[in-house]
Amino acid sequence: MAGLATAQEKPRYGGELVFAVPSEPPSYDAHREETFGVIHPLAPHYNTLLRPDPTDKLAIKIVGDLAESWTISKDGRTYTIKLRRGVKFHDGSEMTSKDAKASYDKIIFPPAGVASDRKGEYLDVEAVQAPDPYTLVFRLKWPSGSFLMSLASPWNWIYKADILAKDMRWYETHVMGTGPFVFVEHVRGSHWVGKKNPNYWDKGKPYLDGYRALFIRDSAAQVAAVRGERAHIQFRGFSPAERDSLVQALGPRIAVQESPWDCALLVAMNHEKKPFDDKRVRRALSLALDRYQGSQALSKIAIVKEVAGVQVPGTPFATPPAELEKLAGYGRDIGKSRAEARRLLKEAGVPDGFAFTFKNRGIPMPYEPVGVWLIDQWRQVGLNVKQEVIEAAKYYAELRGGNFDVAMDFQCGYIVEPDLDLYKFQSKDKSPANYSRYTDSMLDELYEKQGRAVDAEERKKYIREFERRLVDDEAHYLYTLQWHRIIPHSSKVKGWTITPSHYLNNQLDAVWLSE
Repeated sequence: MAGLATAQEKPRYGGELVFAVPSEPPSYDAHREETFGVIHPLAPHYNTLLRPDPTDKLAIKIVGDLAESWTISKDGRTYTIKLRRGVKFHDGSEMTSKDAKASYDKIIFPPAGVASDRKGEYLDVEAVQAPDPYTLVFRLKWPSGSFLMSLASPWNWIYKADILAKDMRWYETHVMGTGPFVFVEHVRGSHWVGKKNPNYWDKGKPYLDGYRALFIRDSAAQVAAVRGERAHIQFRGFSPAERDSLVQALGPRIAVQESPWDCALLVAMNHEKKPFDDKRVRRALSLALDRYQGSQALSKIAIVKEVAGVQVPGTPFATPPAELEKLAGYGRDIGKSRAEARRLLKEAGVPDGFAFTFKNRGIPMPYEPVGVWLIDQWRQVGLNVKQEVIEAAKYYAELRGGNFDVAMDFQCGYIVEPDLDLYKFQSKDKSPANYSRYTDSMLDELYEKQGRAVDAEERKKYIREFERRLVDDEAHYLYTLQWHRIIPHSSKVKGWTITPSHYLNNQLDAVWLSE
């Protein structure tokens, strides 16, 4: 497969990997952020406890990173992790269970004033303990089938406990990890540089001398950088047309990897702003969308493809298309859906031509084409929508502060698993990533029930109920289209495998350049 080292190919040492990143980090702390703009440039500086096997295209097989081994108790409520010995932070100090515990306490039990984007993923954790320097224990309130995957989260970088004890927010503006590359510099608006960690715990790695991330917002400029061989790769994804132009221009000098993508663009409707506190209005916004026609048109020009519910199509818990069609906004008869949308708007007292602002994330692909499509769809039911495009740091500040009426949002997972794909949608006190700002105890209950269900059919039933309540009955959030990942890259890049998530395989420890 393209990009993978074959058995005959021996990794070559040296060289600098250059890659384009379409967004800059709002802060340097992965525990608080949810953008690839942090993961892509910074992941090589850090390690996690576990990680999906970097050679597994489906990213299902879990392997140790800082963990050497792990055991799970018979009742499924105690996870004991044995840590590697001799792992050093970049300042030369040793990494122990004290650091791992401090990092996980910050993620799961953050103090006031410290943001933890995914704390809603860890409701099942009762305590994190460090009985000795190389042992870490997680005690759960109930058994969880997805907990091991949560420990393999690419966001859960291990930070230094002594630093966190002095300043819990130090990592928002500084870098200090145990990873394969050491931080050199960040020039805002330009680039990020890392160099090989000569004391890396995984002997013989990394192969590269270093890497350089180039911040390039514009899609055409990213393509031009790869075409002109000024960048080897962009780890997020290109559109089908961009792929074709690169293959045509570079021939054998380009390799292409493709994968389904655990990512969907969402529409967040602020329940604290009128008229979006009325579910009739929210349902109308979903009913206005012709997702099937949108899929056909947008998949040609953007990195979106499938019509989907809350799980990636074709995965074990995904709703089959015929079932999906019964939900508001998923019916095949768009005339009927739009008539219902107009009726609901009228019933809710929303006048024809009602105007509101739609805030969109300042990343052209796929936010721009999908944003333009949404506005056109809403116009067809008499809504007059103005788009405001905002750069990353301000976009997150607006979403977190509730300073919007309707905004583009997204749900991108690192592993296709309902617990991980749905935690975002719990009530706002449980999930800081719930930007629609609602409280729904029934939804919270369904989330817990599906997470605790041992029988797959029973779990499927709860997930279907959760989905119906989220996107239809209450229309708290709208799903638009599922993404499709296409990575054309220089054929010199070896040892990197595509997965269904652009948050994975960014540590670069096994990547090498053939020349």
